[in-house]
Amino acid sequence: MNNLVYVALSGGVDSAAAAILLKERGYEVRGVTLRLKPHNLADADIADAQKVANRLGIPLDILDERESFKAVTDYFCESYLQGLTPNPCVFCNPNIKIGKLVEHALRNGADFIATGHYSDIIVKDGIYYIKKNPTGKDQSYFLCRLNQHLLSHVMFPLSDLSKEEIRALAQSRDIEVAHKKDSQEVCFIPDNAYISFIEKEFKPKALCGDFLSTDGKKLGTHQGIYKYTIGQRKGLGAFGKPMYVISINPENNSVTIGDNEELFTSKIFVDDLSFLSGRAPADKFECLVKIRCAAKPTKANIKIVNNGAIIEFDQPQRAAAPGQTAAIYIDDILIGGATICNP
Repeated sequence: MNNLVYVALSGGVDSAAAAILLKERGYEVRGVTLRLKPHNLADADIADAQKVANRLGIPLDILDERESFKAVTDYFCESYLQGLTPNPCVFCNPNIKIGKLVEHALRNGADFIATGHYSDIIVKDGIYYIKKNPTGKDQSYFLCRLNQHLLSHVMFPLSDLSKEEIRALAQSRDIEVAHKKDSQEVCFIPDNAYISFIEKEFKPKALCGDFLSTDGKKLGTHQGIYKYTIGQRKGLGAFGKPMYVISINPENNSVTIGDNEELFTSKIFVDDLSFLSGRAPADKFECLVKIRCAAKPTKANIKIVNNGAIIEFDQPQRAAAPGQTAAIYIDDILIGGATICNP
């Protein structure tokens, strides 16, 4: 096996720790970072990645993938304009962040890349799967659309480590970014101002439409469906009591609002299924499902139907948003994902 590994250095502490661990395990390590954002957003992180590489004495390749990354930002904006709630990281990982890095590594004589994701890769019966990190910092949700080719060329050195352990490791090696704050936002949107970003990128017409009650009565006027997401409370206006976005209908340009209790459902429909192994374990099976990255995995039953599936939960779930990703687990093993859709 080739001893060369390209480590995806993002400028943060997690990827720095991944490089430290692999280097100290005897691998020949090279750094690689992707320029995905405009200079004013990317330069500071790339500079931090270079500092990490310099401190560790490893070379750093910088790949300009801004043109490719436009597919991610377009997907994000177009989804909101259609009344959907996208997850750009789930879309980006197989297509850009991991996909492009694997291509680069294989072109340059390496068999593996490594990232700072808090997850692990295991092999069962010759099939690669992703195992959750047990410390509570698990990031497997964002990896649910990886395939066997990519998984066979990826390492996750942080597998079972906690954030505290990672920061301590980086600090003990005098890494400058040891206490750099984690990003809590979509990486390409400054200050999490996604509405402004969509308006800048796509210049949509602010098509006002109706706020409707769940029984179809007009309650007011909204300012464009892309400004709302399922479960949203703020920014709806005054209705005499707290109201929440229940559903969004791009066909008639309406936003249905109602009480919090109306957000709960025990059944959702999904399409665009993707399984790490390449196929579903069965037409019907028990599993755990996360309907968003911050949700807890919940017991459910899945029934594959045509090109989609019906997921029925043991406990009702709140604000299952069309466009969002549902990640599918068996015990602590990620097996795939799907996109929540309208019935």
